Amino acid sequence: MPSLSRPIATRARSLDYSGLSGWLPNPDPILKAQGQDIAVYRDMRADAHVGGCIRRRKAAVKGLEWELERGKAPARVHKACLSILEELAATPDPDEPGARPGLMALVSDALDGALYGYQPLEVTWGRAGALIVPTVVQSKPPEWFHFDSDNRLRFKARDRSMDGEMLPPRKFLLARQDATYANPYGIPDLAMCYWPHQFRRAAKFWVQWLERHGGDFLIGKQPRSLGTQAETEAAYHDMALQLEAMLQDSVAVVPDDGSVEILASSSKGGSTDAHERFLLYWRGEISIALLGSNQGIETNSTNASATASLDVAKDIRDGDARMIESVVNQLLRWVVAVNWGGQEAPVWCLREQEEIDTQRPTRDKILTECGVKFSREYWLETYDLEEDDLAAEPDPALVPPVPEAPPVAKAEAEDDPEDAQEAAEEAAEPTQDLASPPLTPPDSVDRQTDVLGRQAAPLMDDWLARVRRDLDAYIKAGRSAADFAAHLLTLYPDLPGDDLTSIMGEAMAAADLAGHYELAQKTDA
Repeated sequence: MPSLSRPIATRARSLDYSGLSGWLPNPDPILKAQGQDIAVYRDMRADAHVGGCIRRRKAAVKGLEWELERGKAPARVHKACLSILEELAATPDPDEPGARPGLMALVSDALDGALYGYQPLEVTWGRAGALIVPTVVQSKPPEWFHFDSDNRLRFKARDRSMDGEMLPPRKFLLARQDATYANPYGIPDLAMCYWPHQFRRAAKFWVQWLERHGGDFLIGKQPRSLGTQAETEAAYHDMALQLEAMLQDSVAVVPDDGSVEILASSSKGGSTDAHERFLLYWRGEISIALLGSNQGIETNSTNASATASLDVAKDIRDGDARMIESVVNQLLRWVVAVNWGGQEAPVWCLREQEEIDTQRPTRDKILTECGVKFSREYWLETYDLEEDDLAAEPDPALVPPVPEAPPVAKAEAEDDPEDAQEAAEEAAEPTQDLASPPLTPPDSVDRQTDVLGRQAAPLMDDWLARVRRDLDAYIKAGRSAADFAAHLLTLYPDLPGDDLTSIMGEAMAAADLAGHYELAQKTDA
């Protein structure tokens, strides 16, 4: 009985003789039928439509934002890997000798794996201080490599062109699309574009077709008998050559007893339209193969079809992003393995930038300007912030209290607005006798403040709820924030203030009595 811990169905034991030579041929049906290698796909990128679709597809992935998630990796490992990626992401100077390609160049090269099925990338290592880091990650032509019977990548060196040279570990990254055990080469998207591209390139055939069906017909007439059969056929042949030349320069010479008749084609417009529709059809097939839709070619598209095509394009972009993530994360695992053996590696990922909601920040800004104070937890949860993003709150014990203006100054300011500035300056001057102790010690004030806050909380919460509700209605109606702030007091003439006045009066009287009591206790002591 075979062991369950070992595979049974292998190439060595199967009837598949493709791996008897030690390497597997690429099963791509296009390359097998044409007897070509991947270079034929690379030549297709010179086509304007094919190249444009490839650039659009790559731009969709390169437009994503990348981040390095720590996961289970130690903090020092995460920091070192982030520094390595940021160094790769730095834009190199093309004139600088030995400049290495940036991270986006690595992403662009790895995306060729979706075009050719597989894309090897060679990693060159070096030292950066005490760490061993990748200094260059460069793509190499896929046709230089093949896979052996064990699905291992091998380099077709000159001295080992048949079986290939075994590659050292941690030397070559491999970006592949839909690779399987039966087909380790992956599925190339450019294979689906080969025949549409070839049909569009049939220029000689289409020129002849347009001349035949889109132009006028020239009919030459010669006498039925011009001597012998050979002489008649020779005369007919010479006149046919003259008519063919007439299509180019509109000049012909015929015998005196011959004639030329021009018949206009009745299908000129239809033939030209048929040629245009034929070319657009194959352009649409190329767009479907590379972008998932032909909305850029189809003229009778609707809003529903355009929306569906955007979803398909997004799915293709996400699939390409997952392939790139696997390549970069493999590189990070190698970096961690050679520098911190046994540690977990951080995870590199591509994400789409989230749209910013401006309605809630506008409302919070207005409420803050009106005196509302949100908790620290509110800012962290609502705007997805980190603890380090917010500044530390100041210690209340270190903030000096703001002196309150005496009643006389308030009355004067109300009677005469012009003296408001003078009254405020007088109120800011210290009026307390420094030799006499305060009537209410700080600890008593803190206790009374807490009591006042608990008793006034229901009233303040009701006020704030009404302000938030009306502010949301203002924003939805398109009213400005300044207009709401200017009319805030006039909007609520019926706010209940008697209860709050009573509570504050009782709290101030209690605080004053408590201060007298504590002062008497300290004097007796």
